[in-house]
Amino acid sequence: MELKCEITESIGVIYTNSDGTKTKEVNMISWNDKRPKLDIRIWDRANNKPLKGITLTFEETQKLIELIQDLGEGDFR
Repeated sequence: MELKCEITESIGVIYTNSDGTKTKEVNMISWNDKRPKLDIRIWDRANNKPLKGITLTFEETQKLIELIQDLGEGDFR
């Protein structure tokens, strides 16, 4: 079975490697014609192919936002 994905909304790029062939992006993606979900994923831009990543439902996204907001700034240093 072939996996079909369609970026329904591009939210932004959070990382690009030095030669520009791979990006880490936040998008809304419809997988196999289903309802779009938030997707954070590395893309092989040379071949326009999705690589490793995570897809979150609305509820999972809300929980992730709560968890991140609870982090102190010092947790990242």
